[in-house]
Amino acid sequence: MFPRLLVAFLALAALLPAAPLPVRGLHLSAPKPSDVPRMTKFIREVLPREGVNTLVLEIDYRYQFKSHPEVADADALSLDDARAIATAARESGVKLIPLVNLLGHQSWAKKTFGLLRSHPEFDETPGLYPDNKDIYCRSYCPNHPQVHAFVFDLIDEVLDAFSADTLHAGMDEVFLLGEDACPRCKGQNKAKLFAGEVRAIHDHLAAKGRRLWFWADRLIDGETTGIGEWEASKNGTAPAILDIPHDVVLCDWHYEAAHATTLAFALSGFETVTSSWRRPGVALRQMDLIRLARSEASPQVASRLLGMLHTTWMPFEDFSAAYWHDGPASVGAQESALCFREIMQRLRQE
Repeated sequence: MFPRLLVAFLALAALLPAAPLPVRGLHLSAPKPSDVPRMTKFIREVLPREGVNTLVLEIDYRYQFKSHPEVADADALSLDDARAIATAARESGVKLIPLVNLLGHQSWAKKTFGLLRSHPEFDETPGLYPDNKDIYCRSYCPNHPQVHAFVFDLIDEVLDAFSADTLHAGMDEVFLLGEDACPRCKGQNKAKLFAGEVRAIHDHLAAKGRRLWFWADRLIDGETTGIGEWEASKNGTAPAILDIPHDVVLCDWHYEAAHATTLAFALSGFETVTSSWRRPGVALRQMDLIRLARSEASPQVASRLLGMLHTTWMPFEDFSAAYWHDGPASVGAQESALCFREIMQRLRQE
């Protein structure tokens, strides 16, 4: 019965008149310095044509930090690079939101990223997991007495460089939190730890008139919803939703099925966007759910359903080659570029 009701629900959504979604976004990885001209061209030519008005640009440690230069990657962007990208976005009518992964995603495979590579004392699991074996990604310890001053220097510098008033802090797929190996976090409630980190970042940004976005998966109960441990949480962080500020924006990513959690966040008082990746059918159903909810919900709830943020999760040169068909591109890039085109085509019809 439920699948048939969902089909009918989505069919009705497709027939409803659609108001333009406030956020029509794209997530991209920061380019290599040599690809900055290609990115500025992409911003100026592609984003306005496709109807994109928000660009989440994943920077992480690919910037030449002056405050803590030791964390910068070898192929990091300069201040002039950042200004060129920011100018292209501003002149194209695109809101630029830098993304710097905080808390989790401090490593990938055998590579430990800039913060914990240069300052292992901030690690949530110090001395464990050589070569990052048997873990997904490292986390920094949210209770380390020096970590916030350090990472706040980094995010302030990035936001200044890109003339941005909003930070996307990542915070997805945090599996290492409240670990027994951490002398400060051992035995602590993981929801309280996660909420405390959200509040710390939020309060720092708010004091400077800036806003916080982050991925929403750790706020979804993976057991209750049946969504699982990746697009939702099964390690005890979900109750954090009761203890975080309501003026954050939650980016609700689901890639294999169009879960209705974005509406749940809006009903709980949060502004939210839904995020797609590489399956056009799933992405279009996500859009239909938002459109129907915005049409039928109260004005208060409808106003919190901000729109779509398409993600790429690959190097910029790979995604842009797939979009422009001007070079070799991975299968994943081709799938994501196709999904992006179909989403934006639908949005332009509104």
